Amino acid sequence: MDRWMKSSTRMKHVYVLLLIGLFTQCSSTDKKSDSGANNIVLTDLSGNSVSLDSYKGKTVFINFWATWCKPCIQEMPTIVTMMEKFKDDKIVFLFASNEEVDQIEKFERKHSFGFHYVHVDNLEALNILALPTTYIFNSDGDLKFSEAGFRAWDSNENLELISKIVNNEK
Repeated sequence: MDRWMKSSTRMKHVYVLLLIGLFTQCSSTDKKSDSGANNIVLTDLSGNSVSLDSYKGKTVFINFWATWCKPCIQEMPTIVTMMEKFKDDKIVFLFASNEEVDQIEKFERKHSFGFHYVHVDNLEALNILALPTTYIFNSDGDLKFSEAGFRAWDSNENLELISKIVNNEK
């Protein structure tokens, strides 16, 4: 019994360390694009290639999501509000899923968010481990923000974050 208790305590320590590692890796800002824009393989829902290079000079907000992901869907109305606030700015919003195109189209018909949905062909290669995950690239194509998990994008804090990236502020 004593041996089992020591083993159980060790396992708890391992779990705590794993959780700390997860939480410290989930959110980050001001990253360079070595693993960013050029490595993301996107197609539109008709199968045509979508190159992030075509958005040079614009901020690119990419939300990786899935139709079955409740936090993704809960986050979407906050993104709609944020999009309204930045409609006159040079920012592109893309919503990337690796699900079958017919599933994405069915979701699009059911929900009237008005998003630019795309298919991501290499989600696993991007090392995205949780949904939703959001990447934001500045107008130079540098990854300035990445985070896994739900975020209320319409909060003042997040609107300020987007504004700073759009305006290339530090």
